[in-house]
Amino acid sequence: MLTLWSMPSSGNSYKVRLLLAHLNVPFKHRDAEYGTGVTQSAAFLALNPAGKVPLLELEDGRTLRESNAILLYLARGTRFLPDDAYEQALVHQWMFFEQYNHEPTIAVRAGILTYDDRAHRRTPEELDPLLEKGHAALALMEQQLAQTPFMTGETLTVADICLYAYTHSAGDKGGFEMDRFPAVNRWLARVASEPGHVPLEWLPDAN
Repeated sequence: MLTLWSMPSSGNSYKVRLLLAHLNVPFKHRDAEYGTGVTQSAAFLALNPAGKVPLLELEDGRTLRESNAILLYLARGTRFLPDDAYEQALVHQWMFFEQYNHEPTIAVRAGILTYDDRAHRRTPEELDPLLEKGHAALALMEQQLAQTPFMTGETLTVADICLYAYTHSAGDKGGFEMDRFPAVNRWLARVASEPGHVPLEWLPDAN
């Protein structure tokens, strides 16, 4: 059985749990919530010297880190990753966008506003640029989603799962003005209505 080390409050960890739920793949969950020190323990660092989650342990003991790499691994041969080379490249395009433009603004701002040990960073000098750049990222998504129901076309892919993780809470946690992005909001509802969808709080039954 797969083992997933993840942070229940983290969007990057949620992406992987969400895809596993969609795929109905059983897995053991190892809680590595922020502030518990799990990721800095000797046992964890032996598995992942980067000291970060999510981390996927395969049945044969090999490990895989970085949330989007894990998504692409799990999605191979499923409906969540197209076989066509161009369509697959579109999925990669939006996943690279998520890690370079979206997550560093939307997730970072939400993290500063959520976690108490980051309260010292709640200054206009840090928060305002993140708000502006996050809105710019959402505007690019809005442009695409005004044309297609999902990020790469007509069907849900790992690009949608990847971007949903932090977008769905961008208003509540990050203070982003989501009313400005009606197509994004329709997409959020569309993703959440897909069979197999689970919320951020979902964890598998203990194994």
